[in-house]
Amino acid sequence: MNVPKEADSRLRRVTSRQNALVKDLRKAFSQGEPTSEGYIAVEGVRIIEEAIRSGLRFQAVFFSDAGNAHSARLLPQVAGNVEIMLLPDDVFSSAVSTESPQGVAALVKLRSHKLEDLLGSAPNSLLVGVAGIQDPGNLGTIIRSAEAFGVRAVLLGEKTVSHFNPKAVRASAGSLFREPLIRVKLGESIAALKQHGLRVLATSSHKGKPLHEANFTGAAMIVVGNEGAGVPSEILSLADELVTIPHSARVESLNAGIAASILLYEAARQRKALTAE
Repeated sequence: MNVPKEADSRLRRVTSRQNALVKDLRKAFSQGEPTSEGYIAVEGVRIIEEAIRSGLRFQAVFFSDAGNAHSARLLPQVAGNVEIMLLPDDVFSSAVSTESPQGVAALVKLRSHKLEDLLGSAPNSLLVGVAGIQDPGNLGTIIRSAEAFGVRAVLLGEKTVSHFNPKAVRASAGSLFREPLIRVKLGESIAALKQHGLRVLATSSHKGKPLHEANFTGAAMIVVGNEGAGVPSEILSLADELVTIPHSARVESLNAGIAASILLYEAARQRKALTAE
C-alpha cells in the first residue's frame, strides 16, 4: 500500500463490505436515492472535484487501493471532519456503479430548494419543467444545459427519473450540484406560477410554433416531456404556447436532452438580445 505521507493521518483502512458507510455507498448507488441522512453517492475524480467546487457537504470519501494515487490530489481539497477510507479493490468495486471505476467515490449532500422560493421573486426568471423523462442521461443533460443557459430552477414532475441516479449525476457534469432542482406536482406548480405571470411553453415534436417564432422572454417555463409520450395532456392544457423544432422529416423526433438544449439556447439568445437593446 502506497499512501502519500501528507494523507496518512486521514486515510483509514477498511476491509469489510459490512462497514456502515460502505453499505450506505452501495445502497445509494444501487437505488439511485439518498441515504437515510440525505447523502447521495458520486464517483470519479472530476465529479468529486465539482462537488468540492460547489461547496457541498461531504460525509465520506472512499479510495480503492488501485485509485489511491488520487488521494494526493483530492484530499487537500476536502474539508476536515470527513471520513476518508481506503478499501481493497474488490470491496470498492462491490459498492460503486461503474464497471471500470476510477477508484474514488464519495457521499455528498445536495442543497435543498422549495417552490415557494421561486414565487414572487426574480419576476423574469426562466424555468424548466420536466414531465416524465425516464432516461437519467437525458435528465442530466437537461440539468447541465439549464445551468449553462441561465435557468433559475428545474422542476421535476411526476414519473421523472430520480435526479440522484448515478447516470444523471454523471451526465450533469456537476451542474446537478449547483442548479436548483425541485420535486413537484407539475400541474399544481405551473398553476401557482402562472398566477405570478409565468408563461408556459410546452415542447412538441410535430405541431406548434416553430422555435424561432416562439417568445421565450419574460417570466417563462419550458416544459419537456417523456421520451416517447411527450408532454402529458393535463400539462399541455396549461401551456400558453406549443413549440416545435423544425427538422428533417426523415427523423421522427429529437432526443429529449438535445431538444431541451436547443430550446434553452434559443431562450438564452432571445433574452440576451432583449437586454442588449
